[in-house]
Amino acid sequence: MTLSIRNQLPGTVTTVTQGEAMATVKIRLDGGQDLTATITLDAVEDLALAQGSVVRALVKSTEVSLATAPVRGVSIRNQLPGTVTAVTAGAAMATVKVAVEGGELTSAVTADSATELALTAGTPVVALIKSTDVFLATA
Repeated sequence: MTLSIRNQLPGTVTTVTQGEAMATVKIRLDGGQDLTATITLDAVEDLALAQGSVVRALVKSTEVSLATAPVRGVSIRNQLPGTVTAVTAGAAMATVKVAVEGGELTSAVTADSATELALTAGTPVVALIKSTDVFLATA
């Protein structure tokens, strides 16, 4: 299956915590970072997720926000440090490629944000991703 979601990071499930209708799934990415996904219980069952399950974390580029330093006092669970490798700016939007341990992320941000954050190749950044914006796929 081919997907339009550019960000696909491989990893392994470390824990599944089930709630009433949703579950949090913690994943150790192949690059060593921890990532949390919040998905429905039906999805946990359909994917047969358990500790040790091999998964691919999928995140749309529009759901990857960027900061120039770790952010404290925010509910966003996923903060992956990386380095900008490329910026392609248009009139309204910019595509920012970020190298993270074990892979690469693409972030779609406004051109104004890219300018205000002075994003250029070599800029250290932190990719911020809400757990509800992480989708999971199995092989």
